[in-house]
Amino acid sequence: MPDIVLATLNARHAHAALGLRYLLANLGELEKRAVIEEFVIGQRSEAIAERLLGLEPKIIGLGIYIWNVEESTKLVALLKALRPDIRIVLGGPEVSHEYDEQAVCALADHVITGWGDESFLALCRTLLAGEAAAKVIAGAQPPLDRLASPYRLYTDKDLAERHIYVEASRGCPYKCEFCLSALDRTAWPFPLAPFLADLEEMHRRGARHFKFVDRTFNLRKDVSTAILDFFLERIESDPATAPYAHFELIPDHLPEVLKERIARFPPGFLQFEIGIQSLDPDTQQRISRRQDNAAAFANLRWLRTHSHAHLHVDLIAGLPGEGLESFGRGFDQLVALQPHEIQVGLLKRLRGAPIARHTAAHRMRYQPYPPYQVLATDALDFPTLQRIARFARYWDLIANSGRFPRTVPLLLGDSPFARFMDFADWLHQRTAQTHAFAHDRIVHLLHEYAESSSDHIAQWCAALAADYRGSGGRSHLHFAPEAAIPPPRPRPAGATPKRQARHLGAPR
Repeated sequence: MPDIVLATLNARHAHAALGLRYLLANLGELEKRAVIEEFVIGQRSEAIAERLLGLEPKIIGLGIYIWNVEESTKLVALLKALRPDIRIVLGGPEVSHEYDEQAVCALADHVITGWGDESFLALCRTLLAGEAAAKVIAGAQPPLDRLASPYRLYTDKDLAERHIYVEASRGCPYKCEFCLSALDRTAWPFPLAPFLADLEEMHRRGARHFKFVDRTFNLRKDVSTAILDFFLERIESDPATAPYAHFELIPDHLPEVLKERIARFPPGFLQFEIGIQSLDPDTQQRISRRQDNAAAFANLRWLRTHSHAHLHVDLIAGLPGEGLESFGRGFDQLVALQPHEIQVGLLKRLRGAPIARHTAAHRMRYQPYPPYQVLATDALDFPTLQRIARFARYWDLIANSGRFPRTVPLLLGDSPFARFMDFADWLHQRTAQTHAFAHDRIVHLLHEYAESSSDHIAQWCAALAADYRGSGGRSHLHFAPEAAIPPPRPRPAGATPKRQARHLGAPR
């Protein structure tokens, strides 16, 4: 039986916890006395506790995040009620700040704030020696070249079935106040050659989905080009086994040497997540976000017209001082650039993030429980933010899904934000729901909306029918002749996720 169990509740089974693997890889002589146990939110706390206690550990280390803190609190309460002698150690971003206000921290024996790669080992040595340790321990930040690589700890099953999280760097030089990375002094790169060797070994073992968690992948072009070259070499040598790569991109920084590489990727192998967040200059200045909007627009246009990369762009509603008109204007500007997805999210007050300094001045009110989403500001009242939340959900369901490439332009017209907000208000009034929509029901609801709002119903019928059949729908549509059925769109080669494949196969 292990002395140490490292555990967490992931958001989905497909997500593999990189943090746990870093802790295990850096346990030194204690690694052979430790195991990883991963669970998924929604599992019964009693079942998780039974599994953990059945291993008879002396120490349980739990990774605590915004998505699992509530269920983790129940789990820790169960563990301490059943086995108060087991030492519970917490770590992760959710407990690295404001820990004295959190029930989960009060229940646990120890909390490591910040980096835990080496501090967890030191604590385990102390506890296993029977010695006392402080309740709250500030994690030490070692040089990255001193850390043992975690990637060998991904199992063959992980590599075959899950998203493999990797990082070529840690930290961020930017100070955007909604993000915990604003607390970093800079970005620190891992040694490049060993990292590329790790990628090669994981690919050899079967990894096909790599998600880079670096906040600033394109910050250093020498590192970025070397990593892109790694993926291009695998694509060019054997497209059938080539991996799919996901990177977070700084929108206003895209040197020519990176463009040259990006342009060589065929469809279905590359995704960029691009944080725009706000296009209002006053809001950007207010939250300490440095962004050249003109350069960001130019780069997005280039990526859309000169590359096959799948583009996922983020926009945040509810930032301090930004109202509905400004947010809608930014949304319309993004729609005009035609990224494959626009992820509309409401601001969340992450514990420790500098955005808290605006709470009083802008009357920011947040959920008192995770995920601490904004409820109202001086510029957006509660009902308006609820409308935006529904807008975001319906946008994800219809536009971001990739199922309606012909219908969405008809729905948006020349005023995308206003038109889609009108549809979102209508859909909520009509159904009083935001989830559990079957595909064919959404199609019929879109048709019903078009009948009440458009003079071009024949065009809508043709677009809806083509989109429905093209994305695999086979049920009868009462408004469409069966003769209008096109074949399903072809899916790009490689390890492309289904949703991204729908976008990349859509008519342009």
